Amino acid sequence: MANDQVEIVPTGAALGAEIRGIDLSKPISDDIFDAIEQAFDTHSVTYFRGQQLDEAQFQDFVCRFGEMQVNFLKRYTIKDRPLILQVSNIKENGEDIGHADAGRVWHSDMSYEWNPPRMSVLYAREVPVSEDGEIKGDTLFASAVQAYDSLSDKMKERCKGLKVVHDVAGRRRNTGTGTQDNAQREAMEKVVHPVIRTHPYTGKKAIYVNMGECVSIEGMKDEEALDLINELAATVIRPEFQYRHKWQVGDVLIWDNCALQHLAAHDFELPLRRMMWRISGCPTKVYE
Repeated sequence: MANDQVEIVPTGAALGAEIRGIDLSKPISDDIFDAIEQAFDTHSVTYFRGQQLDEAQFQDFVCRFGEMQVNFLKRYTIKDRPLILQVSNIKENGEDIGHADAGRVWHSDMSYEWNPPRMSVLYAREVPVSEDGEIKGDTLFASAVQAYDSLSDKMKERCKGLKVVHDVAGRRRNTGTGTQDNAQREAMEKVVHPVIRTHPYTGKKAIYVNMGECVSIEGMKDEEALDLINELAATVIRPEFQYRHKWQVGDVLIWDNCALQHLAAHDFELPLRRMMWRISGCPTKVYE
């Protein structure tokens, strides 16, 4: 591939598009990169099939979008590549080498940060495939923008100006999974974001709450707050707002944390192996 043409092919679902004709290991012109970024803003999820990248090539491509962020679970990053988080169920000497519990519930990456990332990028190095050839470990994405647009005028008015508390440890306290990292989660500062955020690049409004991690709303009684949080979170993940990605080795997939929530299907276990490289970044202030 010469990287002089780009083809954008929508998935046909509520969101998402495949970008064809690009080899991410080769130089990409400014014009082509601008087309990639425009497609990303339009479709919220974009992906490239059949890529063959080393650590430097993957990082160089992602960092072209802007400043990337180091995840607080640093034990799972690649040595000398702190931006690349390994998302994997593979163990060495009985210990996880990657973040095996990632994405088990619907969420927006690193919403527990004061300036959470615009984007996350996953590169599929190993994909779990069952004995009968079925690909496991799909990732589901849901549009928080379309969910907001579906709200009644009364609900939009009710949510205006509300601030919700995000606690990264909240949804993990009672799950029984990923417990080896709970002390680090408990040490993280709770942050406050608007219930409804305005996308910093597109200007569209989106619901910015999820079940479990959002634990309260300022100035509201807990029972009322949790009822509202759960109602809004359930709206985001309605089937008509979703796209389900079935992974192939070599996929590089970018998603928009300002516009989406996502969920990883944990429908496999060892000896079926999964290894993804993830980089998240382009910090964005969350505002109404």
